[in-house]
Amino acid sequence: MTLKEKIVKIAIVTDSTCDLPEPIVEKHGITVIPLYINQGENSYLDGVDMTRAEFYAKLPGFRPSPTTATPSPEIFTQAWNKLADAGAQAILSIHISEKLSATINSARVAAEQFKRIPVTVLDSSQLSLGVGFIVERAAQMAELGHQMEDILSSLGDLMKRTYVFASLKTLEYLRRSGRMNFALARFGEFLQIKPLLHMNQGNATAHRVRTQSKATARLLEWLAEYAPYERLAIVHAGVQKEAEEMLKRVKEYLPNSDIPIVQITPVLGAHLGVGALGFACISSKENQA
Repeated sequence: MTLKEKIVKIAIVTDSTCDLPEPIVEKHGITVIPLYINQGENSYLDGVDMTRAEFYAKLPGFRPSPTTATPSPEIFTQAWNKLADAGAQAILSIHISEKLSATINSARVAAEQFKRIPVTVLDSSQLSLGVGFIVERAAQMAELGHQMEDILSSLGDLMKRTYVFASLKTLEYLRRSGRMNFALARFGEFLQIKPLLHMNQGNATAHRVRTQSKATARLLEWLAEYAPYERLAIVHAGVQKEAEEMLKRVKEYLPNSDIPIVQITPVLGAHLGVGALGFACISSKENQA
């Protein structure tokens, strides 16, 4: 048996909150399991049944406000069976932080019952493209023939250096989705409070400033703090022009590489609302020394 034949074929699975662009998903053969968006009597598969542009155009007028739901364990089992049928010998299933979604718990239930091939379920400790960066690295390493132990070790280091932070235009969508107290949301709107969200290693923290200019300034402070970067992207919810303006201000952080602009998936946008704008990034190892 040759060394190549000994290499375990590891399939990479994630969920639709990862915000990876479709060309990257296709290039690496990543399986993306969609979450659900429920609006009134209608249910949509995230990233399948409605484009992101359509969702954000309709979001302000949705009544009742959309809710979200996780895929069942059976959905994970179906996806994993297809991968096993296609020749996968092991699966690494990487998902949005368990502090933000029950998706990974559904995957864990499925993994306990799945016996065909080994399944490792990993909490990315992130959201949006923070998950995506971690998933992409896993897929790259799997393609190169790295074994599960080595991939998990590398991802553990990467997760420490991965950050997602963003400002929200309004507290209204968090209020609608039930993610914050109604009275606090109304009080915040009255004072024109602008919330900021920050995520690293599963620690989701909220910050508040009084104006949009101060919110932008805080984002740029974080950006300077975690520089230099291996990867950097702008993430937004329905504000492409604002994202493009932000790109002009931050190109210096990766002058020799593209800084992509990625629209946040609707299942996250339902909670964050139109106008969310921020960054997903991987700080370089030099910055951690």
